[in-house]
Amino acid sequence: MDIRQFRTLHRKVAPLVLLPLTVTVFTGVSYRLGKSWLGLNRDQLHFLMVIHEGEYFGTTLEPLYVLLNGLGLLWMLGTGCVILWQNISRSNWFRQLTSAKQEVSDDS
Repeated sequence: MDIRQFRTLHRKVAPLVLLPLTVTVFTGVSYRLGKSWLGLNRDQLHFLMVIHEGEYFGTTLEPLYVLLNGLGLLWMLGTGCVILWQNISRSNWFRQLTSAKQEVSDDS
């Protein structure tokens, strides 16, 4: 698969996972900081966990939300890393680095 296909797939999935991942990050960080820095207890912050874990979808859809949220994150990380690696490997800096290593190994 070439870089254009990864970019296209990455770009198409990004809008679908942006909101759920943003909500998950915001509520998770808020919960942790509320407990640690503000001294709030679990009962005071429970509403954040309801949102964070997708409990508002009900017992049937909650596990699906969590699964899709996790798979979306892994997809974005995976395709993003492939795109990053392809960009780095095509950069002038990387070419110079690999050619310098090749020259050193040829001299040995």
